Amino acid sequence: MNLLAFLIPTANAQAAGGQPQGMGLTTLLFPIILIAIMYFLMIRPQMKRQKEHKAMLEKVKRGDEVLTNGGIAGVVTDIGDNFITIEVAENVRIRVQKGAVGNVLPTGTLKSAN
Repeated sequence: MNLLAFLIPTANAQAAGGQPQGMGLTTLLFPIILIAIMYFLMIRPQMKRQKEHKAMLEKVKRGDEVLTNGGIAGVVTDIGDNFITIEVAENVRIRVQKGAVGNVLPTGTLKSAN
């Protein structure tokens, strides 16, 4: 079966006095159900995660222990509009984008890991 035959329904001969065969409600209902499933299984949870991540980034303050998406753990020393400075070792500071912060760790996590 080729793609064109799938998209364009073939014409069927009708018997005299029979009911016409047309596009039923079921053919229109299938794509609507598919879109609804996609929304509830993929789009809505992703929007929820984005909202939670944004709220977490707004709450980050100096002295918080953070873990970046790249796996770098450190203590926040400075916060700008787009970048955060993280101290990963004594006198070793790196600047990362705010969006790169994956998690805020509980206080004392980095000291107990040493």
